[in-house]
Amino acid sequence: MDALDQRLVRRDHARVQLLDPPFDSSDLDPGYIRGYVPGVRENGGQYTQAAIWAAMAFAKLGDTERAWELLGMINALHHGESPERTAVYKVEPYVVAADVYAVAPHTGRGGWTWYTGAAGWMYRLIMESLLGLRLTADPQSSRLHFAPCLPADWQGFQLHYRYRQTLYHITVRQTSGAEAGMTVSVDGVVQSDPAILLVDDRREHQVEVNLQLQIIDLPVPPQTHAS
Repeated sequence: MDALDQRLVRRDHARVQLLDPPFDSSDLDPGYIRGYVPGVRENGGQYTQAAIWAAMAFAKLGDTERAWELLGMINALHHGESPERTAVYKVEPYVVAADVYAVAPHTGRGGWTWYTGAAGWMYRLIMESLLGLRLTADPQSSRLHFAPCLPADWQGFQLHYRYRQTLYHITVRQTSGAEAGMTVSVDGVVQSDPAILLVDDRREHQVEVNLQLQIIDLPVPPQTHAS
């Protein structure tokens, strides 16, 4: 992942390339992607689904800072935050684009927009990898698991989760302490693991998720005194 960060993340143009360098004059034949102009779509441009998977991988590794940084780079809203950036991006800044070009004079230009495949993965990145909500289900039960990956300066968030005809009001609070840990409670009852059993009883339930980050005390360098 460090190699990916060094070789494929282009912070100057806010994109995450699929590969570099693109296939152009090489004898290697990667297949159909070589039919694209070098730096466009899978041939060395940003292929957004893969960029999202990279952010998911950083979140899985606990690298919160880089996971959220990549989300900010991928987020189409940021490409339209100024007239200058909009002029570069040239496509709708309110939907997900399948790709972003990496070749001059079109560097930073969005490609195929309204791309539902990448939009679905973006939703999973935000809900599952970053906010940390994951649903599991079998014929007998459904459970909602919690594993938030939040920026250090966040105090938390609130989310209202509907399960069939039942509403769960979820409050996630993030604090710092001597040890890392997480507790989850439903209607004041602490759960044995960071998950809750979903029950469709048509009532409203209060879920509290308390996430504590560990504060690491760095050693203080010894002081030197000039003689």
